[in-house]
Amino acid sequence: MRYELLSEVFHMAFQTLRTNKVRSALTILGVVIGVMSIVGMTSLVRGLDESLQDSIRQLGPRSIFVARFSGMSLGEGGDFRSLIRRPNLTLSDADAINRAPSIALADVTFGIGGPPQLERVSYRGERTKPLQVLGTTENFLRVTVLDLHYGRFFTASEVERRRPVVVLGQTAYQVIFEPGGIDPIGKTIRVGQDDYTIIGVTGPRASPGGFNVGVDDFVVIPESTYRKNFGIKDVRFPFGRGFSMQAMMITAVARDEVPMSEAIIDVEEVMRIRHGLTLDQPNDFDVLTQDAVLTLFGQISDATFLALLVLSSIALLVGGIGVMAIMMITVTERTREIGIRKALGARRREILIQFLTEAATLTLAGGIIGVALGAVIGVGVHLVTGFPLALPWWTFVIGLSFSTAVGVFFGMVPAVRASRLDPIEALRYE
Repeated sequence: MRYELLSEVFHMAFQTLRTNKVRSALTILGVVIGVMSIVGMTSLVRGLDESLQDSIRQLGPRSIFVARFSGMSLGEGGDFRSLIRRPNLTLSDADAINRAPSIALADVTFGIGGPPQLERVSYRGERTKPLQVLGTTENFLRVTVLDLHYGRFFTASEVERRRPVVVLGQTAYQVIFEPGGIDPIGKTIRVGQDDYTIIGVTGPRASPGGFNVGVDDFVVIPESTYRKNFGIKDVRFPFGRGFSMQAMMITAVARDEVPMSEAIIDVEEVMRIRHGLTLDQPNDFDVLTQDAVLTLFGQISDATFLALLVLSSIALLVGGIGVMAIMMITVTERTREIGIRKALGARRREILIQFLTEAATLTLAGGIIGVALGAVIGVGVHLVTGFPLALPWWTFVIGLSFSTAVGVFFGMVPAVRASRLDPIEALRYE
């Protein structure tokens, strides 16, 4: 009996919607826009999120990064004026970390973690845009997820003797050598004001989100050569005196048999001892890992997603108010029908369920249309621009659930009003 009643209620709800097609379409417009925004924007935000997380994972699960300061400190509310006054990292710091029992290898990279050294690369009249110059050791490829496409990397002897050798990133190679099919190995190029001999070319890096954000805009030279040619920069800010600031980062790789937590503790202890910090003093350096960066990025991503839901809910709220207004009008128009149904034995609960079903069906239809349009928009943007896309199943569930909930919530007042109509007064209504 209950099944037959529900079936009849759903049938009547659909008949009502079909009878008033234009009114129904205009009523659910706000719901369609809200759900479309949720699905479309979520598909793009989650696609970008997954792409960026894949890029972060390239840092290496066993790598520990030590920097003077980083986005982690700023993200945690650190005062920029205090952060820039932190002491510079040194090669001695890297040597001390390398001797820690839990560390397999420690390497240094100049040109990261501070003001970058930007120089143009030129060869026989061809020039690139300013590229980042990195200075590192022969262990660079062992602590980074980076491959060589041509040639080799520099040796310990070349680092020790400050040889003017360079390994090109893909940007310099593609701009200067690839168009003419020239073999770059052994050629002499100018980086800034100095000449270097090319010994290798790195492979392309995965670009976050598929965008051209300059991940290959670099060249790599020995750290000893870097210090000889570029030295330590004197940075001057408008709110304080100038001070020396070396753009440098230390990368340590934990031993395979050692837990990452133990390796991080060892690195922090070494740095705190070298910087003379007491137990009650905070670190004057940053220690980063892949997991820490992923956690911070996850928090930012979740906050962005929440803000997206709130903004999209405004359109759903407007749509819900429209549904309530139309349902109130519908109750007024069908007052005599309600009176007849009650006179024939329909109970208050059945009238309530009928009008709630009509409201929920109305918004559910808007939710289905919104989900379809949102998915189409996401796929269209992906196909046209290459923007990363993700369409998780829960996105559709959220869209349909929100739309149905809007119908039930905003349809409650008209449904209760309809169920409480006096049958005699309703039959007299003209």
